[in-house]
Amino acid sequence: MAKSFLEVLNEKVVIWDGAMGTQLQAAGLSVADFTYDGVHLDGCNEILNLTLPDIIEEIHGRYFAAGSDIVETNTFGSTSVALGEYDRADLVATVSLAAAQAARRAADQFSTPDRPRFVAGALGPGTKLVTLGQVTFDELERTYTESFAALLEGGVDVLLLETLQDLLMVKAGVIAAIAAMEQKGRRVPLIVQVTMEQTGTMLLGTEVAAALHFLEGFPEVTAIGMNCATGPLEMVSHIRFLSEHSTRPISIQPNAGLPAMERGQAVYKLTPDQLADWHQKFITEYGVALVGGCCGTTPAHIQAVADQIGNHSHGNVAHWQTVRPNFPNFDYHVTTEAQMDAFALRGSSSLYIFQPNEQENAFLIVGEKTNANGSKAFRENLAAENWEGLLEIGRELEAEGSHVLDVCAAYVGRDEVRDMQEILRRFNQHITVPLMIDSTELNVMEASLRTVAGRPIINSINFEDGETRPRRVLELCRKYGASIVALTINEQGMAKSRHDKLAVARRLIALTREYGLADHDVFIDALTFTLGSGDEEFRGSAIETIEAIRLIRQEFPRVNAILGLSNVSFGLKPAARQVLNSVFLEEARRAGLNAAIVHYSKLVPESRVGSEIWKIGEDLVFDRRQFAAA
Repeated sequence: MAKSFLEVLNEKVVIWDGAMGTQLQAAGLSVADFTYDGVHLDGCNEILNLTLPDIIEEIHGRYFAAGSDIVETNTFGSTSVALGEYDRADLVATVSLAAAQAARRAADQFSTPDRPRFVAGALGPGTKLVTLGQVTFDELERTYTESFAALLEGGVDVLLLETLQDLLMVKAGVIAAIAAMEQKGRRVPLIVQVTMEQTGTMLLGTEVAAALHFLEGFPEVTAIGMNCATGPLEMVSHIRFLSEHSTRPISIQPNAGLPAMERGQAVYKLTPDQLADWHQKFITEYGVALVGGCCGTTPAHIQAVADQIGNHSHGNVAHWQTVRPNFPNFDYHVTTEAQMDAFALRGSSSLYIFQPNEQENAFLIVGEKTNANGSKAFRENLAAENWEGLLEIGRELEAEGSHVLDVCAAYVGRDEVRDMQEILRRFNQHITVPLMIDSTELNVMEASLRTVAGRPIINSINFEDGETRPRRVLELCRKYGASIVALTINEQGMAKSRHDKLAVARRLIALTREYGLADHDVFIDALTFTLGSGDEEFRGSAIETIEAIRLIRQEFPRVNAILGLSNVSFGLKPAARQVLNSVFLEEARRAGLNAAIVHYSKLVPESRVGSEIWKIGEDLVFDRRQFAAA
């Protein structure tokens, strides 16, 4: 029985093909070749799957003959976005099916029991960016699903998203690939390759850390990598980063160097031997597992790579075995926390950056002023639909040091879904730091997750009404790759004692693990009651919260501890709240708190308060009553 793609990838470096477009440009095609249904579709390479299937099959065959293990279907633009520009969006499924069949025929022709050949159903980014509002998330999801389903029907072995430039587009594509597999009842490997420009980021400014962290949120993604835009030299630093942090195999397809303009045409000058040398370096030094070529590469380039690499095993075997001890079974869930510590990125991400959960010499500051429930200014701007004013509040929080912004648009009488979408579209583009989506409504959460690029944090779940709702929220986290805030509330209400808080935390973490969330993607809020009421029942509540944090972090060291900090001082005057919040934060941090929802500029250090005032705050936190008898 022939080996599967994953079995081959386990044994050796897998060799991709090179450029399809380069071969088509050299084929001397005529106007008639791009004519379908009597209409000339100039430049639409995808239509050639219908008009010249034999030529497409022949090109695939050249790459297989040169040494490719896997070729990509001629479907880079087989979406309603790209084909719609030719007024032929109706051909998405037809083109994709024909492309898969042509590549399948070539693969079957060259396959042997000892050397199986494979087909990747490949889709590119199209010509419009969802983050910029040029296309909707819904349209992208629909067309990627339609195309991937047809590719699966045509017999592809792998699904590939390539040359992606927008993380929100990546999210739509990944969700669509999973949907297509479910629709067709076929589960195949999914590979995602983003494009890093000469600027050092993706087209919209995404750093490689943000891209990797985002993709690591989807267990269905088999391999992660890059292609296009640059040659191998410009990819080195990014490949090094992927090698150090990716828990999935790495796939690299550079262009044949940077193009030079000669007589009005782009000419790629990286030689076949030079490409082979670069891939040798990537394999041996960085453990790259899949190699090939993009723009400007030819069968000669792939032959040189195949000749030099041959049946090369993954060069950095120790790296792969450490990151994924179950690599032979392709179990991509890292199985020990020590390995997660060593390699995985633990944090949240925006369209632009990755934000670590553990901040050096600080805590993760979650800005709270972008919340309609807690900020008068935010609420008033929302009521006036002053979207720029709302954005400015977010910018102010970011400028003063917030690492994440908690965004809530819940306001009686308003459409929360619409408001969140309006706010998040602007925040997505203009706020650098990641976002926390704060809502009690499932439809608001999902609409928000379909609007925000990167991996946001959902706030929140609890067991107040049992497990049904938390499970539905965690399904969304699992589908869209989000982190979660979980509150220590059960069917009896808010847990008050340290041991009750720990018991609810255990139950919460068992549930998040059931849904595949890594511990470092979970924030446990042990909750605090106000000390401002003077209520005897709650005089010791701060102590219980602090000790609960200590117990939770001791038992679950990779889980994050977070608090809505200002709750502890509710009801007090502003000056007193400032001191009490600051004291409580310091004590909670000593116990293991690593994140807080807080107005950071309102916190003050002990040196600014004075030791005597600071001690009064400590006495209140720890319920010291030495002056009670006076």
